[in-house]
Amino acid sequence: MRTEYDVAVVGGGLLGSAIAWGLGRLGKRVAVLDEGDITKRASRANFALVWVQSKGLGMPAYTIWTVQASQAWGRLASELKQQTGLDVALQQNGGFHLTLSEEEFGQRTELVKRMHNQTGAADYKMEMLRPSEIKNALPLIGPEVSGGSYCPLDGHVNSLRTFRAFHTGFKAFGIDYFPERPVSAIGKSGGEFRLTTPKGELRAAKIVLAAGNANQTLAQMVGLYAPMGPTRGQVVVTERTMPFLPHPLTTIRQTDEGTVMIGDSKEDELDDRTLKPSISGVMADRAQRMFPHLSRLNVVRSWSGIRVMPQDGFPIYDQSETHPGAFVACCHSGVTLASNHAFEIARMVAQGALEPELVGAFSASRFGCASTANSSGY
Repeated sequence: MRTEYDVAVVGGGLLGSAIAWGLGRLGKRVAVLDEGDITKRASRANFALVWVQSKGLGMPAYTIWTVQASQAWGRLASELKQQTGLDVALQQNGGFHLTLSEEEFGQRTELVKRMHNQTGAADYKMEMLRPSEIKNALPLIGPEVSGGSYCPLDGHVNSLRTFRAFHTGFKAFGIDYFPERPVSAIGKSGGEFRLTTPKGELRAAKIVLAAGNANQTLAQMVGLYAPMGPTRGQVVVTERTMPFLPHPLTTIRQTDEGTVMIGDSKEDELDDRTLKPSISGVMADRAQRMFPHLSRLNVVRSWSGIRVMPQDGFPIYDQSETHPGAFVACCHSGVTLASNHAFEIARMVAQGALEPELVGAFSASRFGCASTANSSGY
């Protein structure tokens, strides 16, 4: 192991990979310390959406950050393909959230109004549509669909291929990736950080904590705070079928390979070893009510996965006052925000400071006194 780096990124999932790739792109000497594929990766539990609509209710800055990410995704996909030859299958022609009753339609309409009325939020042109209007884009919707919302900035990608593209890009940039190196301790002396792993110590001038739920423990080692909440989700995947879904939905999308992914669950727990068939059944039932022909398809696999979720659902980006050069990044939308992490967060880390507007909006100080970082558990 080389022991001197400009930046050590702790966490090799989609969040850490995007930041590390962005730093390598800027010519920085970067090491990525990761638990490896034995870890409970949020990258395995995501739904691969580049999603804007309904993001940021209660935090207008998050709507601006999300729109910025959506608009930069084409550039990210292009640079990854040019560098690695991998097409991440980005499709950004708008997305829908469908409703199955007048009550649901009314609730969604109220959400759209509240989003539009937020002072300081970005206008991402989310609108409500009735079934006759939706049928123009999604002709196979079922009779129970009462309408839904549409946002032209929404889309989706092949997230596993994106993950692979980042790691392929590591090699081109000379980034050192160290799997099976979970960090157990972080100290600072002589102007550099010292990170303890089972396979030796690594030293770096700066560090970025991007280790998902583990950030809650790691952040305290460098005077930071990362309060996380337990979140688990389930995903169902069908066999390949004819192309029928040219736009992704909040809970249903057809992949570039022809399979259909269904995911619409949020459970407050951190055990992904079992599935709850009752939850999968509800998801599948709603999907076939939206698109009746799905009832003819076989399910080929399903799984549960741990997702990363700060306690209030909004991202955390912070820098340490007690340990200058230490940064933390936590977010739920690792796919959507990947372009911002690769281009913006990496640039700020390379420069040595997060921009005041970013810290002002997303600092963990919004949770109250930082001394609460000493509390344990989720």
